[in-house]
Amino acid sequence: MLTGPFLDRNWMGENKSYNTSDIVMLGMPFDGTVSYRSGSRFAPEQIRLASWGLEEYSPYFDKHLQDCNFNDVGDLEFPLGNTVKSLDLIEKNVDEIYKDRKKVLGIGGEHLVTLPEIKAVSKYYKNLAIIHFDAHTDLREEYLGEKLSHSAVMHHCGEIVGFENIRQIGIRSGMKEEFELMKKYNTLAKAYTDLDSLKDKNVFVTVDLDVLDTAIMPGTGTPETGGFTFNELLGWFKHLKNFNIIGADVVELAPDYDASGASTAVATKVIRELLMIMN
Repeated sequence: MLTGPFLDRNWMGENKSYNTSDIVMLGMPFDGTVSYRSGSRFAPEQIRLASWGLEEYSPYFDKHLQDCNFNDVGDLEFPLGNTVKSLDLIEKNVDEIYKDRKKVLGIGGEHLVTLPEIKAVSKYYKNLAIIHFDAHTDLREEYLGEKLSHSAVMHHCGEIVGFENIRQIGIRSGMKEEFELMKKYNTLAKAYTDLDSLKDKNVFVTVDLDVLDTAIMPGTGTPETGGFTFNELLGWFKHLKNFNIIGADVVELAPDYDASGASTAVATKVIRELLMIMN
């Protein structure tokens, strides 16, 4: 019998037991509706490997990953080319996570993976709200005639939770009609206090990594200059630490567009800090 040690391809600091965990890390390597640069399907695997370059301790929140009590179940396997079946697989698995009284931390993949997560979570939580970090509005009804698109994910989610229960942070790109919809429902948050009306709600946090500036996050499918620094994003996380966060995801890293690996390292650190505010 070999004694090893052998390389661990799961996220560092996890609880090896699904049954005793509070949070379930679920890889969703799907990018079937990407409108510009594909490749986010490769993110979950690369993020897991890069996690071993981090410390398990977050000095920002004075917590260890072990304090978060999460289990990494690995990546779902999707039928290539079948968007509907892929989304159904996500919804089914997230449903099982909440049936087991746990929270999901999804790792994409493209942003459309958030839709089946919200569909599943909404079966278990009423009074649901979404806090959406992104460069893009994602409020189209369709893209090139296709309703199931990462460009339309927040519109579909708004139909589930109510647009008045969405707050969007970092938005700097979209169609005029999308910005008008944001104004109608007052979804754009410019200051921390703009989120405080959601403190009595069950909050799902979705982070599209292109909310970060291209100088920090070039490895994404639709890079958009003028974004946040890591510390600015962290400031929002610190404000959210006392909210009732019942699930989250991090999406849209496309690691092969940044050969240095820096974008993947940043994504990994974003995930670590998001874990810190989930329990």
